[in-house]
Amino acid sequence: MTALLLQEAAHGAAGGAETAHAVTPFSINPGLIIWTLVVFGILLGLLWKFGWPALLKAVEEREARIARQLADAERANAEAARLLEQHQAALSQARAEAQDIVASAKNVAQKEREQLLARTREEQEQLLERARRDIEAEKEKAILALRREAVELSIAAATKLVGSNLDTDANRRLVLDYLATLEAKH
Repeated sequence: MTALLLQEAAHGAAGGAETAHAVTPFSINPGLIIWTLVVFGILLGLLWKFGWPALLKAVEEREARIARQLADAERANAEAARLLEQHQAALSQARAEAQDIVASAKNVAQKEREQLLARTREEQEQLLERARRDIEAEKEKAILALRREAVELSIAAATKLVGSNLDTDANRRLVLDYLATLEAKH
């Protein structure tokens, strides 16, 4: 439409006789101004009727989408903080359990060590007692052997002194009784 107006203005200028001055880009043409304002008003009305609501709707949708994204980000942030707190609590609990296990293992090891030491002491005492009994038994065997030897020597000496062979069983009994009386005195 503007092109049509410009064409008319050019045609009117070409007719030249009616208009006294030439049309330039800076010249004022009241008809052109009126038509420009009419076209501007129509375009403004169309934009107001159809363009502006669509533009407002797009802006509002974008605003709502951004608000949802912010809310989602806030929820995700809160969830991450909660998960981090749970993780830290689980880690603290695991550390405490590990320390309890280590302390328990140390206690068990200490008790086991004490039991082993007690068992070793008992075995040592048993070995010492057995050794004492064995020594005592060997001592008794040695004393008995010495007594038999002393009896044999006494009988041999008495036989030589008396010059006759005495009854060995009766003599042995006699000497053993005598030795027993000697032991009872000491």
